[in-house]
Amino acid sequence: MYGLNIRQEGELDLVSLGALIHRLDPGTVPFRKAMKAQIHVSGGEYNVAANLADCFRLRTGIITAMVDYPIGDLIAERVRAMGVKPFYKHFKHNGVNGPNMATVYSDRGFGVRAPVVFYNRSNEAAAQLKPGDIDWNTIFSRGVRWFHSGGIFAALSETTGELIIEGMQAAKASGAVTSFDLNYRAKLWNIWGGHEQASSTLDRIVENVDVLCGNEEDLQLGLGIPGPEVTAKSKLDPTTFLRMIDKVVDKHPRVKVVATTLREVHSTSHHSWGAVAWINGKAYTSPTCELHVFDRVGGGDGFASGFFFSLLTGEEPEDALKLGWAHGALITTFPGDTTMATLEQVRAYAEGGLVRIQR
Repeated sequence: MYGLNIRQEGELDLVSLGALIHRLDPGTVPFRKAMKAQIHVSGGEYNVAANLADCFRLRTGIITAMVDYPIGDLIAERVRAMGVKPFYKHFKHNGVNGPNMATVYSDRGFGVRAPVVFYNRSNEAAAQLKPGDIDWNTIFSRGVRWFHSGGIFAALSETTGELIIEGMQAAKASGAVTSFDLNYRAKLWNIWGGHEQASSTLDRIVENVDVLCGNEEDLQLGLGIPGPEVTAKSKLDPTTFLRMIDKVVDKHPRVKVVATTLREVHSTSHHSWGAVAWINGKAYTSPTCELHVFDRVGGGDGFASGFFFSLLTGEEPEDALKLGWAHGALITTFPGDTTMATLEQVRAYAEGGLVRIQR
């Protein structure tokens, strides 16, 4: 149905490879005036595994670095609470300069004031991960149905992209479907390689990928796919994205599914939301909705996890896209980067359920 050979059984439905971070969130107060902040555990690759475990009730794992100090303990506790199985390479903290678990600072903004995101990834343990660090045979020996990673982890260092390639090849050898979220972040790539290095690394990764997530900018900047001469009429118009797919597949014929969210930002608190997917030669477009956004971080990962769940469980393609779209929309109504929704809520919203009090 999707052009994918998804194994029916396995000890784990999905395993992600990526970095774990903790995000400090002072809400709508800018950091320069903040007196307190919530701590959210996150990571683009981890979020997918956490959402699939907590909302969609699948068996998932995360392959990553873990530093043995109190911040690492906090993060590990949250991973356990979301029901994700950890595969950690442990690092000792020297008490002075690390290695560290990365910190992301992100205030939410409000109305005409945009959210602000900045990082401290100094001496990040995950950036030190390299080929040979992970025992792939142990992870894949009992069966993994789906292996996922992303462009944020690939951008951390010269070795993380190589580790993704090693993992992708081990996943394919074991019979797992592979997915990758391009998530192009110029700030991260510019530290050590820039755009040229990004395109080279991401191209080599996507040679091993079955399911690709990424918007028009990701495809152009991350994979060097030229955009069409005619631009889309609005951010919700999937025409430009779909016109690029043939070029993506010509360059990477293994890819059978490409999907992305569509977002028109009217203000920090008001977005129009949609999604589009190309599945084995056919295009599908979601409904659109108006979002009153509480916290926009994690919406794309919410879409990806709902979409992957649907492919893993054999939903019709149009329903798979709609479930991903619905879960991504719901993520923006919660604080934090990972889901607080239930599968029943996602299905109800995907099916056009009214927002009425539940008694």
